[in-house]
Amino acid sequence: MANRNRPALNLVGRQLPPSAAAPAQTAPSAPSQASVDFAAGPEAEPPLSADAWTETLDHTLHAFSARLTGGLSPAALMAAYMDWAVHLAASPGKQTRLATKAARKTWRLLDYARRRATEGGEAKAAIEPLPQDKRFADPVWRQWPYDFISQAFLLNQQWWHNATTGVGGVTKHHEEMIEFGARQILDMVSPSNFLATNPVVLKKTMEEGGANLVRGFHNWLDDIDRAAAGKRPAGAENFRPGHEVAVTPGKVVFRNRLIELIQYEPTTATVRPEPILITPAWIMKYYILDLSPQNSLVRYLTEQGFAVFMISWKNPTAEDRDLSMDDYRRLGVIAALDAISGLAPGRRIHAAGYCIGGTLLAITAAAMARDGDDRLKTITLFAAQTDFTESGELMLFIDDSQIAFLEGLMRDQGFLDRSQMAGAFQLLRSNDLVWSYALKNYLLGKREPMTDLMAWNSDSTRMPWRMHSEYLRRLFLNNDLAEGRFLAGGRPIALSDIHAPLFSVGTERDHVAPWRSTYKVHFLVDADVTFLLASGGHNAGIVSEIGHPRRHFRIATKARDAHYVDPDLWLEAAPRKEGSWWPEWTVWLAERSGARAAPPKMGPALADAPGIYVLQP
Repeated sequence: MANRNRPALNLVGRQLPPSAAAPAQTAPSAPSQASVDFAAGPEAEPPLSADAWTETLDHTLHAFSARLTGGLSPAALMAAYMDWAVHLAASPGKQTRLATKAARKTWRLLDYARRRATEGGEAKAAIEPLPQDKRFADPVWRQWPYDFISQAFLLNQQWWHNATTGVGGVTKHHEEMIEFGARQILDMVSPSNFLATNPVVLKKTMEEGGANLVRGFHNWLDDIDRAAAGKRPAGAENFRPGHEVAVTPGKVVFRNRLIELIQYEPTTATVRPEPILITPAWIMKYYILDLSPQNSLVRYLTEQGFAVFMISWKNPTAEDRDLSMDDYRRLGVIAALDAISGLAPGRRIHAAGYCIGGTLLAITAAAMARDGDDRLKTITLFAAQTDFTESGELMLFIDDSQIAFLEGLMRDQGFLDRSQMAGAFQLLRSNDLVWSYALKNYLLGKREPMTDLMAWNSDSTRMPWRMHSEYLRRLFLNNDLAEGRFLAGGRPIALSDIHAPLFSVGTERDHVAPWRSTYKVHFLVDADVTFLLASGGHNAGIVSEIGHPRRHFRIATKARDAHYVDPDLWLEAAPRKEGSWWPEWTVWLAERSGARAAPPKMGPALADAPGIYVLQP
């Protein structure tokens, strides 16, 4: 939805299409005295129409409300609650089952207390935490009465899961929202979060005479001060792009209003003739794939004899509010490909994309195939979705009501701020990113050592309102890309037009792009697909440097004309391999590359890597 009060934005000499421009407004031939009295001069804009005024009023209210609620739509939350509450009230059978479960769980808890009194610490627990729940792992939680408190909490947590799921008639989306909301409340009131009910904290407090709480209070004040001043977390200042991270030697060889293109200096005398172009996500800074030297994928690729280019995205401001997804395709990937073709004419290109950058790469590849542009030799997607019907818990924040609410906020600011995005991602892993952090830093008074990956994770960016609105509506909400309705250059594209060999990486614990979602690329493209499932999550699973402990992966290739295998059967059949998956990818690339030759010439340097865009606050 375009801002009616702004002229169409000219992007590098190209006028936005009419649909993106503000509708023309005709000035009255004879302005009234009131309009003359309040005019700001000869360039004053005409008064808003009644429809425009009421629309602006709605957006203003949404923006104000969104700031109070952290971007969550009260209407969406109320709709989910009412759907669940009304259907539960009309389900006496479900109510009976819940009452029975409550009685059974109470009996199990009382029986555990009895056995605990007679058998001592050898008594078998009434309930065990889930494997990923480490809140009660310390042995001191087995002491009375803390074992009773933790067992009561876990049984209560299990009952609420039963209460919020399996209610007949509730829509799947609303059920997931209610279950997620109940889980957030329970995580907040967990006994591990409070001094009086956490034996680990009590023991530490007794040993240190309360010094841990003093340190924790100082940590809390420091975090409050940093948040208020817009500063990054403590320790992040030790990982500065161009100094401690993003230090692989290279030059910025191209720049436009949206990207800088970094060409990395080769480290071998000869390289594969096909350059690699990496399109990172623009929701964060580009250098996750060029962190410290020991875990830099870029450095590893250059050491394996590849010529590497990387896109570094500009951090948009309110002036970039009208940038669209198609502008990111045209000014981003296509502009980078054109620049590489100028430096290495006639050479085809290995293209790789990470997260939303991978989605954009798939869009670009489909548009190029439609238009007869065959410059892409292979395509690699890192934790990138092309079908959004199974996007995991991130979909909890995406429906018509939520997006309309968020659009009001973005329209008012011109962008979605980094803190507003970070809140949603923290909720997805609240135990790890919120409550576990509070426990360690404020109650135990211990600052976790900052790592390069953690520092990068705090170096987020903003999203232009038009692009982000299109991204949420056309991809997440409507799934236009997978269903052939997505427009690139004003015309629809089909992923089935992609015939270049494709390498797709999913990660086992990905909360942003679940691996079963990324796996769907198998039945969307008409190409040989090599799918690799790596251990770890959305970020740590991709940054899988050589020698990293406890890393493993599975890999299998589906030929273009082979039958589809569903993800569960694939998981059973694909053998598990230990170690980093990076060598597997470079072997795959090498098999699809030509014989080594002289490196492409280095382009005229506009700046040394990492450039200036990555340093923008």
